[in-house]
Amino acid sequence: MDRIAMRVGRGCWTRGERERKGNARCGWKMERTNRTCVRTRATEEETGTVDSKMLQYCDISQRGKRSQRTLGEMEMEFIGAMEKFYYEGKPNMSNEEFDLLKEELMWEGSSVVMLSPLEQRFLEVSMAYAAGNPVVTDQEYDEIKNELKKQGSSVVMQGPRCSIRTQQVVSDCQLDYLRMTLLNLPATLLALGMLFVADDLSGFGITYLVELPEPWGFFTTWGLVLPGLYLVASKLTSVVLRDAEVLSGPCPNCGNQTVSFFGDILGVSGNRETNTIKCEKCASTLEYNAPKREIVLKEAGNQA
Repeated sequence: MDRIAMRVGRGCWTRGERERKGNARCGWKMERTNRTCVRTRATEEETGTVDSKMLQYCDISQRGKRSQRTLGEMEMEFIGAMEKFYYEGKPNMSNEEFDLLKEELMWEGSSVVMLSPLEQRFLEVSMAYAAGNPVVTDQEYDEIKNELKKQGSSVVMQGPRCSIRTQQVVSDCQLDYLRMTLLNLPATLLALGMLFVADDLSGFGITYLVELPEPWGFFTTWGLVLPGLYLVASKLTSVVLRDAEVLSGPCPNCGNQTVSFFGDILGVSGNRETNTIKCEKCASTLEYNAPKREIVLKEAGNQA
């Protein structure tokens, strides 16, 4: 009886003991389930699972790094989206995706999103022409390109190349602002000398006006003296040099930097549209075209 009672006592648990045993088993199962979930998530991260709605150039996972787009590809996508929207009227991405792409390009320091409307139009026209779907005529294309050249845009500036349409070797040229400033330097010095003489003859009256208490002295300097100097210097320069332009660009034959002057000197008419010069390095004959901002190789010399 004692043995039977001991066996029965060991096999029969109280209600509290059963609950404690059940909770312990349930906790072990939950812990095991949590470990399985954590392991599954870690496995997904290791395999590079990404959100299908996330753009490829915004994906920072390991898979996104392998498929990350370059800056040039994003710029091409940006220009292509603008072309689809403005020329075809069929946007290929939503407004949110376009704004996100534009912001990404701005963070990357791309100059495509900072272009003027005319520069963006030129890029769109060039892409359409390269794809075999021209949207403008050759004359309109040349007008857009020449206008951008006159504005000094870096989008259209190119080095020495062979033109298929004209069968010539050409390179682009642009205004030489340093030499243009130096052309105005003699007239500016002469205007300053005239100002000092006028100040001396007036008993330093101009100096008295400049040294007036604020704000009168500030207005006199920036509202009268400096604008007067600019007008006098401009008039003196226009008397000697009329419609002066200095263009510079690489030689199409050797790449040496060349310079050409356009305009009149002391009433003597000079070249306004084209000018022929010799390259100092290779002795090639070059023709500057001011309206088109191009340098045409007329006769090749000895290339160094």
